Amino acid sequence: MPANYAYLGPEGTFTEVALRTLPETATRELIPYVSVQSALDAVRAGEAEAAFVPIENSVEGGITTTLDELVAGEPLMIYREVLLSITFALLVRPGTKLSDVKTVTAHPAAQPQVRNWMAVNLPDAIWESAASNADGARLVQEGRYDAAFAGEFAASRYGLEALETGIHDAENAQTRFVLVGRPARPAAPTGADKTSVVLWQRDDHPGALRDLLGEFATRGINLMLLQSRPTGAGIGNYCFCVDAEGHISDRRVAEALMGLKRICLQVRFLGSYPRAEIKPDDVRSPLPGTSDDEFVAAADWVARCQDGRF
Repeated sequence: MPANYAYLGPEGTFTEVALRTLPETATRELIPYVSVQSALDAVRAGEAEAAFVPIENSVEGGITTTLDELVAGEPLMIYREVLLSITFALLVRPGTKLSDVKTVTAHPAAQPQVRNWMAVNLPDAIWESAASNADGARLVQEGRYDAAFAGEFAASRYGLEALETGIHDAENAQTRFVLVGRPARPAAPTGADKTSVVLWQRDDHPGALRDLLGEFATRGINLMLLQSRPTGAGIGNYCFCVDAEGHISDRRVAEALMGLKRICLQVRFLGSYPRAEIKPDDVRSPLPGTSDDEFVAAADWVARCQDGRF
């Protein structure tokens, strides 16, 4: 397997900045790809050891391009996550004034994070989406657009100037990125973990979603993300992307997944991995009756009943 990581490029993206916070990148070649799909396909094709891509932001929720790529195609698995605080700069060619800006570009996920700022400062500017924020900066450099919303750090890479900085509609906005590789044994639990799965309902009936969520609720498992995505099989046909607290080696999580496997048409395991910026001491204690010891004791009691030793 090549010792390289693919990431959503080109150089100068928030994705690259977040990726470089991982210690192991010091021994990896980092290769930019033009899209989330091409970065993940590089892993599937064996051209990259892993891919690093955005998956969620605190303003708009899940990044649908990434979620859809993980839902479909050859299975992949999440191994790490990184949280990065996001603020934008308006990058322009030298000499450009705010009154000169008639067209702007950035990644689609950036638009909801700067929409209000644009309404006040660039009410007549036309928005066009780019493959990434850094790609938007490149397009400005080439003269395709007047300005791009990107990280201020990208200005020097593309010969641009930051006309405005610190742009954000929501305070403390963050984007979550994930390191994705081919399926393998999950890393050992840390005590502050997250498990991601995709669930397909067996059929559409009243209470179907409640049945899925009940497998988590009855075992005291908190959900951190629940997002529906169309399956492509027609209107009303959805699967559900779920992030749950805990690790697949936790008894309550394992039993929840077994329950879901019984009632779902399909379950895709996307990995158990350490939660970003959370220490084990900060994780809530399991609800009464949901600790590993209590699951073991209950299973032992059932076994004794079956043996007539109750």
